[in-house]
Amino acid sequence: MATGRDNQLTKQVGEYLVAAEVCRRGFIATTFTGNVPHYDIIASDGSGRHQAIQVKAIIGGSWQFDSRAFAEIRLDGKKQVIGRPTEPPYPDLVCVFVRLRGQGADEFYIMTWSDLQKIAIASHRRFLDSHGGVRPRKYDSFHMAIRPDMLKGHRDKWDVLDKRLR
Repeated sequence: MATGRDNQLTKQVGEYLVAAEVCRRGFIATTFTGNVPHYDIIASDGSGRHQAIQVKAIIGGSWQFDSRAFAEIRLDGKKQVIGRPTEPPYPDLVCVFVRLRGQGADEFYIMTWSDLQKIAIASHRRFLDSHGGVRPRKYDSFHMAIRPDMLKGHRDKWDVLDKRLR
């Protein structure tokens, strides 16, 4: 089982790998090491344009979330009902998901918050639909996982960042 220290190392490695890749692409990257609530890196170009980036890193498995980060969800008895999408935590946020696989083999999935939100809501809706709207173990849990296969269309899509800063 991962310890708090292991989780912190995973988070830091992910942030620094993304910052390094942002710099390789010709931008300045400033990390905040968990001290800013909604983003981990600010990338900027030579003209002063900047972009907030949220980084999520894992070693294996999937990224864990509360589904209410993406949509308003209410309970109707034991049934979860998905409502409107939530507002983004920060305007025009770019998300980079990192799957740490080993030196030179790490995977990067780059998307806007809006794209992530659509993926998360669709996944949670499919899960609930397959169970009649009621989570099988704990009906009032809002936990959800985002697996790498759900993000495959966003692998190495650094152009998402490039378009915002060029």
